[in-house]
Amino acid sequence: MRTLRRILVAVKEPRASSPALSKAAHLARACGAQLRLFHALSEPVYVDVYGFNGASPRELEDERYRAALAKLDALARGLRRQHIDVSSSVEWDFPAHEAVLRAARAFGADLIVADAHPRSHRAAWLLRFTDWELLRQSSAPVLLVKSSKPYRRPRVLAAVDPSHAFAKPLRLDQEILRLGSVVAGALRGPLHAVYAYDPAPLGIPPIGAASLALIAAAQLERKAQARAALERTLRRLRLPTGRLHVIGRHPTDAIVETASESQCGIVVMGAISRSGLNRLLIGNTAERVLDQLACDVLIVKPKKFRSRITRRVRGPQLIVPSPPTM
Repeated sequence: MRTLRRILVAVKEPRASSPALSKAAHLARACGAQLRLFHALSEPVYVDVYGFNGASPRELEDERYRAALAKLDALARGLRRQHIDVSSSVEWDFPAHEAVLRAARAFGADLIVADAHPRSHRAAWLLRFTDWELLRQSSAPVLLVKSSKPYRRPRVLAAVDPSHAFAKPLRLDQEILRLGSVVAGALRGPLHAVYAYDPAPLGIPPIGAASLALIAAAQLERKAQARAALERTLRRLRLPTGRLHVIGRHPTDAIVETASESQCGIVVMGAISRSGLNRLLIGNTAERVLDQLACDVLIVKPKKFRSRITRRVRGPQLIVPSPPTM
C-alpha cells in the first residue's frame, strides 16, 4: 500500500513548535517521508511606516524573510536530530491559505498538516479562516490538528458512505480507507470505520396504518442492509467486527458519537467543496463536524478535484496610504 512521501506543515509561528509541527514530524518519521516546514509572510507591508525607519520596503522585506527562515531552520535542525528528512521554506505571499497551497503544489506534497482554528468557525465562509479554506480548496489531503495530545498508537476512524446518499463520488470511500490505513499503519494504531445510514424504513405506511412491530422489523432490516454494505466496502481490509460502527443517525452526529466513544485520535472523512448559494444553504458534513470533534481531522477530496488557486506567488502586499489632505 502506497505510503506518504512528502508532507508539508504550515507553520503559523516559526519561533516555536506546535501540535501540528510535532504530529507532522511524527508522521514523517513513521512513513520515512520528506518534511517541509513552510511559513507564509502574508501581512501587508506599510510603506510609509517602514520609511520612517530609514530602510526601504525591499530591505525590510528581506530582513523579515531572513529572520523567519532562520527560525524555521532552527526548528528543522532539531527535527534532523530525530532522523527526519526536513527542509524549510518561507515565502512572501497572500492570503495565507493560498500561499500554503502554492507551496504544497511546488513541493509535490501528498499531505498538508496545519493547526485548526482554536475557536468556532461561525461565518467561516465570510471570515475565510485559513484552516477552513485549506479544507475547501486543497486537492491534497489536509490534516487539521485540534488536539495537543501526541500520537500514541491512536485509533483512526474512517467515515464512509457506501450508499452515496450524500453525493460523494464512488471512489472517495476507497481513498478515505486507503489513506486511513496508511496513517493507522504508520502510527501503529487500529483502523475503525463508521457508516451513518438513514434508519427510516422505505415503503412503510403512516403510523396508525402499520404496527409498531412492522416498523421495528423494517428498521432491523435496514440496519442489516447497512452493515452488509459496509462489509462489502471493507472486504479487502478485513477489519474485526468490533471496529465496524453502523449508526442510524445523521452523519455529523454519528461521526462525533463514534469518535468520542471509541476515543479516536484521528477521523478521516471526505469533503466535497461547494460554492455559492448552494453551499451556504446545504453546507457540508466535513464542515459541520469540524467544530464538534475533539480529535484531529484528516480531510480527503475526490481524485478529480482540482484546486482553483493560481500558481503565481503574489509576493509582498504593499500598502501605500494616501497623503493627508490639507
